[in-house]
Amino acid sequence: MADSPASAIVDAVGGPSNITSLTHCATRLRFQLADGSVVDTAEVEAIPGVMGGVPQSGNRYQVVIGGAVEQVYNDIKKLPAMTESGGAAGGPRSDDDVKAEMRAKGPRGNREWLDNFFEFLSDSFRPIIGALLGASLFITFMALMSTLGVIGNWADPRVSLEGGWAAVNLMWQGVFTFLPLMIAYNASKKLGADPWVGFAIMAVLLLPGFTALGDQAHTTTVFGSEVKILDVWGLPLTVFGYGSSVFPPLLMAAVLGPLYSALKKIIPSNVQLIFVPFLAMLIMIPLTAFLIGPIGVYVGAWLGQVLKSINDISPFIFAIVIPLAYPFMVPLGLHWPINAIMLLNIQTLGYDFIQGPMGAWNFACFGATAGVLMRSMRHKDVQMRQTATGALAAGLLGGISEPSLYGIHLRYKRIYPRMLVGCLIGGIIIGLGGGLHTQAFVFTSLLTIPAFDNIPLYAGAVAAAFFTAMALVYFSDYMTPEQRAEAEAVQRAGLVDPAIPPAAGETPAADGAVAPGAVGAGAVGAGTGARRPAVPELAEGSELIEIGAPVDGDVVPLTQVPDPALAEGIVGPGVAVVPTGDTVVAPAAGTVLLTSQDGTAVGLALANGVELLLREVVDGEENEAAHPRVQAGDTVETGTPLLTLSPAEGRRFVAMVVTNRRDFASVDASVAGAATSGTPILAVATRPVADRTGATV
Repeated sequence: MADSPASAIVDAVGGPSNITSLTHCATRLRFQLADGSVVDTAEVEAIPGVMGGVPQSGNRYQVVIGGAVEQVYNDIKKLPAMTESGGAAGGPRSDDDVKAEMRAKGPRGNREWLDNFFEFLSDSFRPIIGALLGASLFITFMALMSTLGVIGNWADPRVSLEGGWAAVNLMWQGVFTFLPLMIAYNASKKLGADPWVGFAIMAVLLLPGFTALGDQAHTTTVFGSEVKILDVWGLPLTVFGYGSSVFPPLLMAAVLGPLYSALKKIIPSNVQLIFVPFLAMLIMIPLTAFLIGPIGVYVGAWLGQVLKSINDISPFIFAIVIPLAYPFMVPLGLHWPINAIMLLNIQTLGYDFIQGPMGAWNFACFGATAGVLMRSMRHKDVQMRQTATGALAAGLLGGISEPSLYGIHLRYKRIYPRMLVGCLIGGIIIGLGGGLHTQAFVFTSLLTIPAFDNIPLYAGAVAAAFFTAMALVYFSDYMTPEQRAEAEAVQRAGLVDPAIPPAAGETPAADGAVAPGAVGAGAVGAGTGARRPAVPELAEGSELIEIGAPVDGDVVPLTQVPDPALAEGIVGPGVAVVPTGDTVVAPAAGTVLLTSQDGTAVGLALANGVELLLREVVDGEENEAAHPRVQAGDTVETGTPLLTLSPAEGRRFVAMVVTNRRDFASVDASVAGAATSGTPILAVATRPVADRTGATV
């Protein structure tokens, strides 16, 4: 269950305390929430394994899962947070029961906080990975120009670039300078606060006027680093350039989220729009400026002093500690203050001893990304292949680890232990070689290897770190077996990208079915009877499967069904019937795959290979009136009763949807007219035999 989307779904709908009840039908989870306004549909739909999110009136919300819905439902029921809250997943249990379950889980139960932490970091950075990748390629270009001797060391803030090169250098700085604002927005949104309020709070610390306060401040030394302190009505205000910082916005959002929730409970709803943001900003701006921001500054300075002390005691231990510490410092942005220590070392000692071991971490990070890239190519995962390719290029040529870290590694926890092995190997080699020095401040990449005093030692260490991490990630996979099986099942079912391009010669039809581009206009008239759906000319080797109406009634487009997941074709293409009869029957022989918990839907695997979902939907009320007459595993024949419909006050629909659309060349439907049970209203064209075996046709 550790790899199930259950926990992420519960968090996305507001947590256990926001869930009043939970049921499921054939393809989706059905939540009754205390407050439906807190749910962000985009966040829900970003969860792996989720096909779509459907907000409904009355604080109801549906999460479309597909065939794995029952497993996800059961996983939610088993979540300790749900059982402790006494929410929909089950009644409250004693502390002893909960502790026993946590012990039974072994280490996983003890690391639940770590899972939540990684998820928080991942969701804070994942939306901005595109901007990071784009900026990192500018860095790659600048690094190449510096290596070729066209410009000076662009990475050293003491070096001034002239003319157009200074302008080019600004193209990447914009993303990293304002990175705290992007993180503040995403992290605040993740924790249920107004993301623009989080953005505004962090923006105060990036104002030029805030930085200018340092001109009035006095300078003091904290953990070996110079810090500017301004007296503000008796309170010490640390003035620091927060551009590129990561820890302050994350910590700010961690405080803002609970504060926002508390303010919404205290302040009357009719004035929340004004006073919740105002009070949140009134509290959080001073708190961030005086306390939260400086924490990151002081912790970074303290880490720098600790690292220097370790190096003074044992360069060998230092060479191991740095690569193992950096993977945990970078996600929090605590590595940025270390840059100041590196520059100080160069100014005072004439060399720096941190960047060499840091290279072992960087190349282990890049090696893990290379392993992910190779895996994504093997499994034909286009999206991950693109992400990994950009991140790897940014790393090897630009020395930038953020795209790899935020875009990939924090999303898959299996990567970190394997990456750390690469860090350790690289660090041991550097330590055994007596350490490394560099006289320049550089970003550790392939292009900056010549910057170190012992090039063979450094090159050997980073190569060992790279290939160790790459091999471990590739051969053991960055996904768990359960995640990989689920991803492959989703890919086979065509759920990775529901809006797939239609096959050649096809265009999406208005009713959610896929109709031929040149054929089918006006295929069905509006007369007294539904005409057979028009289909394109069948390719050689293709066959036509006609599926009859499952109930007497009027055929209507799927778009009329008052269920967005069905109407928008998220579940699949098909057609609907406004029933005049009261019995839904099997349109063809097959096997019952599932029946929904609420009794409104039946899934069928027909003998001809078509997988159907038959679902009753009632406009204007929660439809829980149908009575199933079969159960999963039953064999049915054409005409076998599946559901008995009960009277309903609202307009009723019976939707018939093809859930394995990708297995067929086209799906065409009637869109109007009366039909009796068995009248063909759906036409499914099989793919040519050669096409099904993977040959070109």
